[in-house]
Amino acid sequence: MDTEFFKELERFSLFVKKRVSTAYSGGRKSLRLGHGISPVGYREYRKGDDFKLVDWKVYGRTEKLYIREHEEERSLVVHILLDGSGSMGYEGKFAYASRLAAGFAYLATLENEKYALSLFCRKFYPGEPKRGRRNLFQSIEELDNIIPRGGTNLKLMADQFESQTKTTSLVVLISDFLEGTEDAVSSIYRLSGHELVVISVQAPEEATLAFGGDVKFVDMETRQPLITRVTEGERKEYLRKMSEHNDRIRAACSRVGADYFIFRTDKPVFEAFSDMLSKAIVYKA
Repeated sequence: MDTEFFKELERFSLFVKKRVSTAYSGGRKSLRLGHGISPVGYREYRKGDDFKLVDWKVYGRTEKLYIREHEEERSLVVHILLDGSGSMGYEGKFAYASRLAAGFAYLATLENEKYALSLFCRKFYPGEPKRGRRNLFQSIEELDNIIPRGGTNLKLMADQFESQTKTTSLVVLISDFLEGTEDAVSSIYRLSGHELVVISVQAPEEATLAFGGDVKFVDMETRQPLITRVTEGERKEYLRKMSEHNDRIRAACSRVGADYFIFRTDKPVFEAFSDMLSKAIVYKA
């Protein structure tokens, strides 16, 4: 992987303080049950909570079970969820997405924050939170050795990630989102308790259907071939459906307060980060 763009990224920094403090004051606060730094309130007991944490004095007054919540200082973890399915192997999409992922990991490293790089396709492969440049370059080496293959299961990934992640985080979801629209939207809602950044990576040919005449397509995930004739009418219909698909994902992101970006692989990675700067995912140092 060419990491020359890292030098340019040094002008940026993760929008940590304001963005993360906002996340921590949101619906899923950065809280851990039990003895912490300071009590911040109560919530009703839920199945699975440690029964020892029930406030029995409150129970005596209300005859309801409540848990006292304590706030604990915690550093940010930037979770990068990267699509490694077969369709990402088309025309350098995975290589481009990997550079975006590495860029976010690098920005986290600059802030001395932890990042976790997780891969998903049909299964979810969670990464361990790491910190420091040595781990960063180890992650880059691992990315370089990945060959995209298999299908995609966005819903499974989102469900498993949520079941394993207990604190509000900055989550960066990178995919081509060529799975069904409903699954893409469902995964966005599932991850909406976090500060969420959704990035769609597309090859120029996918964005414009730059083909004509008789064409043989091969599904990158199932390897099934399809021979068809691409007419101007079919191209217009394809572009209409693609636009509807993107618009629905964008609308879902808007409803949950997530940022949504579409980047073509012919766009320089640094320019992609500059675009994200305008949405305050990153800010100029």
